[in-house]
Amino acid sequence: MPLLWVEIISTHDVVSAGLRAIIQAELGSHVFTTVGPVDGEPDLIFYDVIGLHEGDGSDLDHWVKDTASTVIAVTRDLRPDLTALAFDKGAQAAIPIGVAAAELIDAVQAAMTGSVEDASAVTEVADATRPGQEVGLSQREADIIRLVTLGKANQEIAETLFLSINSVKTYIRSAYRKIGATNRVQAVAWAVQHGFPLTDAGDH
Repeated sequence: MPLLWVEIISTHDVVSAGLRAIIQAELGSHVFTTVGPVDGEPDLIFYDVIGLHEGDGSDLDHWVKDTASTVIAVTRDLRPDLTALAFDKGAQAAIPIGVAAAELIDAVQAAMTGSVEDASAVTEVADATRPGQEVGLSQREADIIRLVTLGKANQEIAETLFLSINSVKTYIRSAYRKIGATNRVQAVAWAVQHGFPLTDAGDH
């Protein structure tokens, strides 16, 4: 198997060093994780989206437009806007910065076979268009947050989604935990900031 050149791009040394150490420990000599040929292109690039906050994004533009590299964004839980921007700029997929070692290796190996979308930890562009995806909300939890944002009471949510009131409460607790909210005011504020609609689109 030919060596795979994996480039890790982050303005935070601890991120690049951590990801590199995991890949090297698991795959060893089968993977380049340092520097490839001067005139070459990385096979796979992990791009820390914080670079879009601390820079102008021109480096990501280069990797996406001027190379044939597979570009995976490394996302930050508190900055879903940067994930969206990375996708807008052409990143093919994303993984969370807290990805488990096994899932990171799974993503690298999937990229080696040209099927990065099959890796369990990878979020594809299409998946990321659903509000709440970036913090791990399930479809049901996202539905709950959407209805909370519309001002629906728990009983109304239960009737709308054909759930028991206890199920609604359980989903609310799990969703609030994922978004870091402790009450409805905080949940609505979070939802508005993260693209949830303020009017009922009539799809439920």
